[in-house]
Amino acid sequence: MNMIKESIKNFWNDEEGLQTLEIMLIIAVIVVIALLFRDRIMVWIEDLLNFGDKNIGEFQQE
Repeated sequence: MNMIKESIKNFWNDEEGLQTLEIMLIIAVIVVIALLFRDRIMVWIEDLLNFGDKNIGEFQQE
């Protein structure tokens, strides 16, 4: 019983997994922000692509 208790205590105090947890939390926040602002992000991307298409068309005409 002491061995199981000691194993759980060592696992709880182990700090190696903290970096993975931090990265997962950062990714989760980025995903939530992307979902909240997806309409604005899509409009922004479409504007960028249309701007690029317009500029390419101007260069091809010359």
